[in-house]
Amino acid sequence: MNSKLFNALGMDADPGVLFTVLFVLFLILFIMLVSLMLKYSRLKASYDVFMRGRQAASMEEEIMALFDDIDRLKTVAERNSNNISLIVNDLKETYQRVGIVKYDAFKEMGGKLSFSIALLNDNKTGFILNSVHSSDGCYVYTKEIIDGESPISLGDEEKKALMLALQGDSTKFD
Repeated sequence: MNSKLFNALGMDADPGVLFTVLFVLFLILFIMLVSLMLKYSRLKASYDVFMRGRQAASMEEEIMALFDDIDRLKTVAERNSNNISLIVNDLKETYQRVGIVKYDAFKEMGGKLSFSIALLNDNKTGFILNSVHSSDGCYVYTKEIIDGESPISLGDEEKKALMLALQGDSTKFD
């Protein structure tokens, strides 16, 4: 079949073939359109659910609330870090090193009722507490320790207790 339009354009083509090609092209485009509309509707449904947020609040409010929470958490973490630093500094002054030596002060007394205990902080400063048990009674006295040394002479048991505290051991029974 000849067409006046095709003849005027200088083309010698059958309009039926052109119609068939255009119809197939239309069907392909229609199928693509339906597929895209389905994908769009699923995406829109997901977007609507996402934007609704909790209890129908807007997503922007949710995100801003999260930023506020993050700021609060940063503040709390910084405060906790400062408090931990203060605690660590305070712990340096607590008595952490302990050395105990039990002994018999007198031969007639048994049971190792006398003892020397050294209590030192992280700077190796503290005191030695010495308790001497005898048949007449119990006598307790202290000696100051500065930088791991005593300005007053120490007895053998006191020296042992001090060395145990300096080494980090806790008790020794002689």
